[in-house]
Amino acid sequence: MKQRLLTAVVGISVGILVLCLNNTLVFPIFVAFIAVMAVQEILTVCGCRKFPVHFGMCLLFAAAIPMLTWFPQVGMVWRMFAATIIVFFMFAGYVADHKKLPFDKLAVMVTVTSLITFSITCLVSLKNMSDVHGICYVVMALMAAWIPDAGAYFVGTACGKHKLCPDISPKKTIEGAVGGLVVTAIVFILFGMGYKYCMHTFKGIDFEVNYIALAVIMLIAAFISMVGDLSASLLKREYNIKDYGKLLPGHGGVVDRFDSVFFVLPYIMLVFNAFGQKIFIHSVS
Repeated sequence: MKQRLLTAVVGISVGILVLCLNNTLVFPIFVAFIAVMAVQEILTVCGCRKFPVHFGMCLLFAAAIPMLTWFPQVGMVWRMFAATIIVFFMFAGYVADHKKLPFDKLAVMVTVTSLITFSITCLVSLKNMSDVHGICYVVMALMAAWIPDAGAYFVGTACGKHKLCPDISPKKTIEGAVGGLVVTAIVFILFGMGYKYCMHTFKGIDFEVNYIALAVIMLIAAFISMVGDLSASLLKREYNIKDYGKLLPGHGGVVDRFDSVFFVLPYIMLVFNAFGQKIFIHSVS
């Protein structure tokens, strides 16, 4: 438990530092690091590390996309071009080494690398989405993934009786899942109030918060987060492993902490891109 708490304290401290340096290259470098570590953890579990050339190209893909997304002068077309080039060389390598590299392993590498990389890159896109609220969007996206899990844990520990998915995650309960949803709604309503107050007090920026929209959006995010967590747990059971890695002592690997984040981020980015102006409503003078 001490090791787990110490890792959590260090992780939170690093996270706060990265958020404070959100306008520097530290931010996309950290996002790229998370992408690389997550990709290598899952591909290692899936037995893809024994194909070093393709494995290396996957890590290159995971590192490149967040960094390219950070720079506004690198448009979407060029980012997709870079991604396509890497995938092309992976398939070229498959053609050249098809006797040793089975297609199912190639498919796993391409799919896992693309999904995780483009998902975690949403952190950079959220930051770039708004000069005023960008970093808040990042914080809210991470909270939308982690708050339901924390709420479900505490509520489930206190009063959980009915198993949610005993074959996948025996400790999760229906009461905990419902509690996670309720806690998420409450936390984000309070967060909206606090964020509005801080922006007015410290930056002189005034706006109204649509608390109903905020609560509904985050309730959906909480549900997505739970699906992501269960999906990661199912994969661990399939490969008979306890953790995806050992980078975070007491917690496992990056995927063990970010599994639900990978599912929630694309949803949050799409919703905030479409309806962000209806959540934080600025008066038009």
